[in-house]
Amino acid sequence: MKFLVAISRVFVGVLFIISGFIKLNDPLGFSYKLQEYFSADVLNITFLEPYALGISVFVVIFEVVLGVFLLIGYKPKFTVWSLLAMIVFFTFLTFYSAYYDKVKDCGCFGDALKLTPWESFTKDIILLFFILILFFGIKYIKPIFSKLGLSIASLLTFIACLSFAYYVLMHLPAIDFRAYKIGDNISENMKLPADAQKEVSEWTWLFNVNGEEKEFITNGAYPTVDGEYISYTKKIIVEADEPKIFDFSIESEDEDVTQQFLEEDKLVVIVAYNLETAEADGLSKLKTIADEAVKKGYKVIGLTASGANKKQEVKEVYHLNFDFYLCDEKVLKTIVRSNPGIIILNKGTVIDKAHWNDFEDLQL
Repeated sequence: MKFLVAISRVFVGVLFIISGFIKLNDPLGFSYKLQEYFSADVLNITFLEPYALGISVFVVIFEVVLGVFLLIGYKPKFTVWSLLAMIVFFTFLTFYSAYYDKVKDCGCFGDALKLTPWESFTKDIILLFFILILFFGIKYIKPIFSKLGLSIASLLTFIACLSFAYYVLMHLPAIDFRAYKIGDNISENMKLPADAQKEVSEWTWLFNVNGEEKEFITNGAYPTVDGEYISYTKKIIVEADEPKIFDFSIESEDEDVTQQFLEEDKLVVIVAYNLETAEADGLSKLKTIADEAVKKGYKVIGLTASGANKKQEVKEVYHLNFDFYLCDEKVLKTIVRSNPGIIILNKGTVIDKAHWNDFEDLQL
């Protein structure tokens, strides 16, 4: 039992630290995932949506801290009980999400590793097994430092986590795992590789043949049957691969202009997913940045999910000399974790990006 506890202690502790740190690197992204869970379509606890960011920061810091506590042996009863409570809750959440097909990606490892709800549920079941070993073998969890050393290590961990969370919220994630990171080409990420997995499905067709209902199974092709068609059902055996980016578009009032702008060799894109909630300090910086960019030969556009009236209001209030185009809100939240934020493109390749706090550091 002592050996099993030692193995479980390292496995659970390291996994909680890795999972927590990945989300701590991008707490805003995790808060978007929590809002998805809180929505009326999933758990229907919409009153928590305004507090998603605060809950996100608390959860990810707590996750890292618990992992460290377990490894150093600090407050073993509190640590193991907390780990057990968390894993029971998340096991229920991932099962609910998977069974009812509510959320496609659990967000357990942020954008670094995408897990389907069933994969995430399986991961939680494995973790639950190891945490139960810790629960029943708690007497074998011994501290590795003195009482003072444990207190110092715990305090430093908490301070480091809080400081890191504040930094990435006031700037951008230290590590960008998304398909819009610096160096990535948006056009290329919208394509599938030649060896991509195609969907494998089974189609069951129901026909009336000579007064009798009969089923015919194909891989999608309409069957040649001498009878009257009634209905069909489709069962997906293997999901098709999706490109890294499948929902990006830039639209004017009249047309899709995505390709036109992705071919620009000097393009500054102002991203503000919601102009109603955009930071006023950030909006006030846009005119200076846009004017400087135009002087240096850049085309400047804005992307937002806000309506025409709000676009016009912001242009007039902040004296902006560029037009806002329409883009999906979820996509804009993915492009840059800032409202507003800026990305610089060269023929679709991301050259630079910045939080509104760091506009002055952009290399135009």
